[in-house]
Amino acid sequence: MPLSKDRQALILFLILLIGILSFWELGVNLKLFSPLMPSASQTLKDFWGWISDPFFDDGPNDKGIGWHVLVSLRRVSIGFLIGSAIAIPLGILIGLSDVLSKAVDPYIQILKPVSPLAWLPIGLGLLKDSERTALFVIAIASVWPTLINTKLGVSSVDPVYRDIARSLGASKWRTIWKVILPAAAPNIVAGLRISIGIAWLVIVAAEILVGGTGIGYFIWNEWNNLKITSIITAIVVVGLVGLLLDRMFGLLQTWVSFGQKT
Repeated sequence: MPLSKDRQALILFLILLIGILSFWELGVNLKLFSPLMPSASQTLKDFWGWISDPFFDDGPNDKGIGWHVLVSLRRVSIGFLIGSAIAIPLGILIGLSDVLSKAVDPYIQILKPVSPLAWLPIGLGLLKDSERTALFVIAIASVWPTLINTKLGVSSVDPVYRDIARSLGASKWRTIWKVILPAAAPNIVAGLRISIGIAWLVIVAAEILVGGTGIGYFIWNEWNNLKITSIITAIVVVGLVGLLLDRMFGLLQTWVSFGQKT
């Protein structure tokens, strides 16, 4: 009986993982890498040490990786919510007006490619607080994908739907709430999904620069202590949390798309 594609993928994943770890271990033993590079076996041992007790607290400079992840998630959540609260209403407003869309588009195209970290000096100068600056940078990073996708979703709604709602006596706000938003929901959630990924990506660099607690600070602090195994652990944890966030918004996107079809 042939294996299913899922089982084939799992077997291939395990083979690749074993191959990577074996090459890593062999490369360190043969001194093919930098002397700073730890072996795969030592990294796995330290990785287990971190994740087996992620919430220990031995003082302000000696906390488990779980505490740092929670702090980073809190910052990302607040900054993401601020960015979304700006992007969604603005995207709806722009999407409803072709004139406004054309007027605002140059600003979007100029500001969208700018790295969120470029806003750090401005945030520090204006807010004079590292915590608020981190939230500011996350909000900036979260705005553009959600804004663009919301605008696209709203502007793509068939005008016939609006005309029908208007002919039935629906007010402008009721039309937006009952017709436009449900139709644009898949695009909006797709934008939110991209935004949360970018926000989680940016928080590491932001925390390295502004300091304090958080997974970015943890990485920088471990580098200062030359604990490469801890840095690799943090990289894996960041990736796993990012995967979880993406899957959550993927499920939400599937749900709103399914609801639209039914």
